[in-house]
Amino acid sequence: MTSAAPAVPRSASAEPTPVVRFVLDVSAVARAELLKIRHDPVEIVSRASQPLLWLLVFGPVVSRARAIDTGAMPYQDYLTPGVLAQSAQFSAIFFGLAVIWERDLGLIHKLLATPAARSALVLGKALAGSARALVQALIVYIAAIAIGVSVRLDPLSVAVVALVIVLGSSLFATFSLIVACIVRSRERFMGIGQLLTMPLFFASSAIYPVELMPSWLQVIASVNPLTYMVDALRATMIIGGTSQHGVLVDVSVLGAVLVVLLVIGGRLYPRLGQ
Repeated sequence: MTSAAPAVPRSASAEPTPVVRFVLDVSAVARAELLKIRHDPVEIVSRASQPLLWLLVFGPVVSRARAIDTGAMPYQDYLTPGVLAQSAQFSAIFFGLAVIWERDLGLIHKLLATPAARSALVLGKALAGSARALVQALIVYIAAIAIGVSVRLDPLSVAVVALVIVLGSSLFATFSLIVACIVRSRERFMGIGQLLTMPLFFASSAIYPVELMPSWLQVIASVNPLTYMVDALRATMIIGGTSQHGVLVDVSVLGAVLVVLLVIGGRLYPRLGQ
């Protein structure tokens, strides 16, 4: 009589680990948001008009006036990374308006009914929002090359620029979503969005060095994430460009602020369903 065969150990559960589950949820939300962008390409093109005006009108005028001292770097070269960061910020800062629209249409309730982590929902939407900024970055690159800006085109520099744009635009998109979770009204959100965009832009090194600012404004610039975004872009995008803080520090600050905002956004996101 043969002995019973040893029991074969059961295979591990096919259920993905929490980290894999988080990544899958983020990618699913991001894909759904990207489909919306693909069906509305006019929005991306229309939003690109503002950075082009800064490059093609404001930059040449200030360069001729020599009103802003940027050292050995031509002003047009100095301005281009700031314009790129501005376009990413402006596109992302009104991201919360779309979230409020989704709440009014009942889509938020469907997302909240899924088992996905709330921070995964927030991050997926924010990353999809950064896709708009990357398309605008391509337009800014083309315009900058056309007007003779000394742009770095080596793969490493372009990859770091793309990383900084994704981090910065995701940061501002998440911040916008947090504001939307608090105000939960399109009218209030529009007022707050308009109130924040220009101060953030002018309290950064986008169009002039921080050293030229009054001391009180320099303090604000030092805690403004847009300052670090511009600083990293200027060092990696422009030939001869340098970073005041160091690119690694800039990227670390943007990443840390993004993580903090994701935690806050994940906690506040369910409020939209109330």
